[in-house]
Amino acid sequence: MILVTGGSGLVGRHLKDILPDAIYLSSKDFDLTDINRVHAMMDLFRPKVVIHLAARVGGILDNMTYQVEYLENNILMNTNVLKKCHEFGVDRFIGMISTCIYPDKVDTYPMTEEDLFKGPPTPTNFNYAFSKRCMVAHVNSYVKQYNKKWCYLIPCNLYGEYDKYEEHHSHLVSALIKKIYESDGSIEMWGTGKPLRQYMYGGDLARIIKYMIDNDIVDNFNVAPKEVYTVKEIINIGKKACRKDKIVVNYDMTKPDGQYRKDVDSSKLLSVLGNFKFTTLEEGMKKVYDNFSKRYNK
Repeated sequence: MILVTGGSGLVGRHLKDILPDAIYLSSKDFDLTDINRVHAMMDLFRPKVVIHLAARVGGILDNMTYQVEYLENNILMNTNVLKKCHEFGVDRFIGMISTCIYPDKVDTYPMTEEDLFKGPPTPTNFNYAFSKRCMVAHVNSYVKQYNKKWCYLIPCNLYGEYDKYEEHHSHLVSALIKKIYESDGSIEMWGTGKPLRQYMYGGDLARIIKYMIDNDIVDNFNVAPKEVYTVKEIINIGKKACRKDKIVVNYDMTKPDGQYRKDVDSSKLLSVLGNFKFTTLEEGMKKVYDNFSKRYNK
């Protein structure tokens, strides 16, 4: 049996589309910060594979406002899930990290998996990043001490039909799509538009997770398309994908940009995936915009 935490989130719902027989759980089912509830969850389902997607996530403002919650909630969730996976003899564990845990600055880009601990993460999501670094150390410790077939993936920024659109939770692409849809001719975006970003369609990450399970691939990988765009380029691609080229974009430069760049190298992953093709940013944003438009109208 496969159990997926965070099953109601962006990646979880994409995964359910292609792996429907797994058990998908959300915070409404079990509070993963409560070790007794995690024990009850594992005792009830007795999974052989756990895909741990659950996390407290959000944008820059939310990260900076609720620093304690981002650190404590994520550390509690990750620790409780890993501890109980060990106690209940889970064979395969795949944890979800994020490229935001990488150092704020390094000498060479794109970053490889070996760069992870070469410096502190960016200040704008420092606590979230450290909670995820703790999970990296935790997984690696179980692998070394108990010879587990456990691993983690480090995806770049994600977007998809199932993303959150609330202002304090949403990331760049989701926020942009909502702004474009609601625009009366102009939109406002935070920062200068200069930072560099990789973005991946959530369905692509789901396909990679399924491929790893189906082919018994156990290793830690960066997961990202090779294309790196400035925020301004992403906004322009979004305007084109949403067929709203004439929208005027105003940049509020009093607001933070966040980390300047954090692009990663996925060569290690692609060497085992064969002919895997990532969804292009324009194609993916068009799919998400069309889906959002239908949902919003309803």
